[in-house]
Amino acid sequence: MAGLRLRFRSIALLKQLGPGIITGAADDDPSGIATYSQAGAQSGFGLLWTVVLTFPLMVAIQLVSAHIGRITGRGLAANMAKVMPRSLVTALVFLLFAANTINVGADLAAMGEAAGLAVGFGQHVFTVAFALLSVLLQLFVPYKRYARLLMVLTLSLLSYVAVMFLVHIDWGAAGLAMIGLHADLSPQAATTIVAVFGTTISPYLFFWQSAEEVEELDHHAGKKPLKDDPAEAPKAYRRMRIDTIAGMAASNFVALAIMIATAATLHAAGKTNIQTAADAAKALEPLAGHFAFLLFSSGIVGTGLLAVPVLAGSAAYAVCETRGWRIGLDYMPWEAVGFYSVIGAAVALGLGIDYSGLDPIKALYWSAVINGVIAVPMMAAMMYVSSHRRLMGEFTSAPALRWLGWISTAVMAAATAAMAATMF
Repeated sequence: MAGLRLRFRSIALLKQLGPGIITGAADDDPSGIATYSQAGAQSGFGLLWTVVLTFPLMVAIQLVSAHIGRITGRGLAANMAKVMPRSLVTALVFLLFAANTINVGADLAAMGEAAGLAVGFGQHVFTVAFALLSVLLQLFVPYKRYARLLMVLTLSLLSYVAVMFLVHIDWGAAGLAMIGLHADLSPQAATTIVAVFGTTISPYLFFWQSAEEVEELDHHAGKKPLKDDPAEAPKAYRRMRIDTIAGMAASNFVALAIMIATAATLHAAGKTNIQTAADAAKALEPLAGHFAFLLFSSGIVGTGLLAVPVLAGSAAYAVCETRGWRIGLDYMPWEAVGFYSVIGAAVALGLGIDYSGLDPIKALYWSAVINGVIAVPMMAAMMYVSSHRRLMGEFTSAPALRWLGWISTAVMAAATAAMAATMF
């Protein structure tokens, strides 16, 4: 009987997982893998504190975005358009589309390079093939259906956890680094700090989770926005809290494992600047030996196929919400032409990264930096929306969540300012 009760509790807990857990999985995209690897190789344990610091901040900011969608029944961009000048919203949406397009291109190029690395040829061919595959999946297969399948591929990221048990790690030094002692705060680390923040607290995830809450609402005919059905609030808040904390915890655990593994392998061996996918893959050699490239490639491809639809889709949600166009990944292409046109444009323009001459690993790293910079105005706008009584009614953000959200915004702004100071 006790076992049966435990099983029912486990099933009930799993039912709480939805947009948040998929958002967390998509957060460890190729850009994240490259950035965390560069951070570990460059600074050893010196930047582990960034992952610990970002956990409560990203939970807060993703909860705010989820609340906005569930409370109002509208996505983040649609809510911004109701209370902010149209020109400002247009500028924010343009920044999001530009950043997402760069990120899509960097992810696709890295996927192509990783696949080419594993088989020994065809980098550009693989990049185009992954772009076409991603678009076709988005056009004709419901995202949630294949997202759950792709999450199996992303389990290859747990190989970084295994590496931690195969190489010598000074856990005392790692623990001190996690709480900020012996932190790398050098001018050289400033850009990497922004990249870590940007790939962890990414603007596209704000728009995505908010939009997915709206889609979850639309899929259940009896459900209404919390503004119209306040009695549902306790249950909905509990579900969003469990879902978001679980997703962000999984994301940050993998990030921490990547940084520790690369610090203990690449940094310890004197490799402090990752230039190519082959360089990054060497962190897995203690576990996989000659198969390190294959293991690394499966992680890059799996997370890329999971993240590209989120990147392109969040841009499409934002653009179409401000234009009043039909939106949703459950529509067929002919039912939401504008929505899928934006997705196609983001992927097509992103392919230009593959022919830019910029190394895919560097492109991933700099796309994370760009996300870190544009996150600041996006977060400020979102916090303004979450506190707007006309939009949110009685469900404006609770004081603790509001303060944590603004602290997150201030931390991102401070990191960006520090990076700018070191550059100029």
